[in-house]
Formats: sequence, C-alpha cells, structure tokens
Amino acid sequence: MTIRFGVSPIAWINDDMPELGGDTPLASVLADCQAIGFEGVELGGVFPRDPAVLKPLLDSYGLSLVGGWYSGNLLVQSADEEIAALQKHLALLKAMGSTVFVHAETSNAIHGDKSKALSATPRLDAEGWKEFGARLTKVADYIQSQGLKFAYHHHLGTVVERPEDLEAFLANTGPSVGLTVDTGHAALGGLDPVSMIRSYPHRVAHVHCKDIRSEVFRKVISRGGGSFLDGVLAGMFTVPGDGYLDYGAVMQALAEIGYSGWIIVEAEQDPAVANPREYGEIGLATLKKEAAAAGLKAA
Repeated sequence: MTIRFGVSPIAWINDDMPELGGDTPLASVLADCQAIGFEGVELGGVFPRDPAVLKPLLDSYGLSLVGGWYSGNLLVQSADEEIAALQKHLALLKAMGSTVFVHAETSNAIHGDKSKALSATPRLDAEGWKEFGARLTKVADYIQSQGLKFAYHHHLGTVVERPEDLEAFLANTGPSVGLTVDTGHAALGGLDPVSMIRSYPHRVAHVHCKDIRSEVFRKVISRGGGSFLDGVLAGMFTVPGDGYLDYGAVMQALAEIGYSGWIIVEAEQDPAVANPREYGEIGLATLKKEAAAAGLKAA
C-alpha cells in the first residue's frame, strides 16, 4: 500500500478563468512544484501535448504526469463516439506512464459559466441515469483494458454533485467506473468525503484534496445567483490545512481501505491573492503529516 503526492496546476493557472494566472510561464509552475516537493503534476491547459516534448520537460523537474481532466460528452454521444474522441488524450497519458484517467461529464455542466447560478445545476431522471451509466461503464471498461484506472470526477455544477446524484451514479455504473474522490466538491455538494471512501472502497481510484471555507460558499449561494466561478473568486476553496475539513480522518479512511495511488493537492484560488507556492507548501505538509499518522506509506 503506497501513496504518492501530486498537485494540480490550477492554483497557478486556472483553465476556466484565464485571467487567473494566465500569464504565468509553465516553467515557473513546474519549478514551484519541484521546490515544494511534489512528485507529480496533473495536466494543465498550457502543457504541451506531444509526449516527446512533455516527458523531457517534466523529467527535468523530477515530476511525473499524474493524469489530467478529460471533458466527457456522454449525454450527447455514444460510448463508441466517446472512445474515439478520447484517443489523443489516452495516447498522451499512456506515453507519459500515467496510471489514471480522470473523466467528468461536461456536455451540460455549468461550472465554467459565470452567468449560471449553482442552483441551475443539471439533473438526470431515472432513464437518463440508466443510459448515462451504461455509456460510462462501456467507456470505463475500455480504459481499464488499456491499463489505466478510470476515475470519474464528481463536481459542483455537474450531474454528479449531491448525495442522491452519487447514489444514482453508483447504482447505474459497473465496477470499472472508479471515482476521483474530491474532498472539497464532496463537502460543498453535501457529501461526506470520509463516508464516501469507507462506503465505496472499491470505487476509490484517485483522490483530490482541497479544503473549504464554508462560510464563503454559504454567502455565494445565499445570493441566489451565485455561480461556481463566483465561489472560486470569493475564496470558497483553499488547500488542506487552511480550511474546515479533517484531513486526519480522510487519511485514516484511505488507510483503512488500503488505498494505493496518487493524492493530489488542488485548490482553485486567485494566485494574486493566494500565492500558489506558499499554499502548496501548506497543503503538502498537512497531507504528509496526516498520512504518516494514519500509517499510509509513501512510495
């Protein structure tokens, strides 16, 4: 049972809001990741997509490519069409030695639209879940056949957001459909990340650790028209150790299920307000301390 610690570049450069760190050089991001002590980094929008370029670049900073978000469209296309569409992304991950394929349904998602309130998050009916689940399972089976773990990312503003969404998701998908357990999205969506880990151990394929400022989130949604991006700009997310979540309990739950894989520090914040290197150091130190106390072994 071994774990590795990585980071998402979204703290430095936000792909959904290029005005947040969009002028930051990639070399600066990677240098910070290395200096903080991360072993890996997830794919960001400014990363080169040619493995002949990306691999030596990451190697020069001692970093592995963990994987990276893939925007799925299974509500509007078949599983075969989705499999065809993801080939370039999959080929890059395989060439880079990545072990996890992070997927999220975005065909009707609102998290990237500042004009859409979180109250407008899309929902599926029973028939919609049945069809979506069958398509997801077929895609996940394929990804598994290619040697990677399929890790679906539940997310505010998407069809898998609330407890009832997760229940329907799990009921309508097969065992190949793993989860990216995102502690921050879980907590703000009404889910307990610790219970998620303990209740669905065989589905936990990947872990994103972000902390929350719940009072900020409450203010955003209490206005009625608050969007996901409004919440990010207001500071509803932060790194582990700077918010309200109990990461000792999270690491203990991961130890109990024998989790082996990547644990990612991820926090969408304005880099002009929250220095990514300083906050990255806080996040990694917090997770390392709690993981060691829980008996999780680093690779």
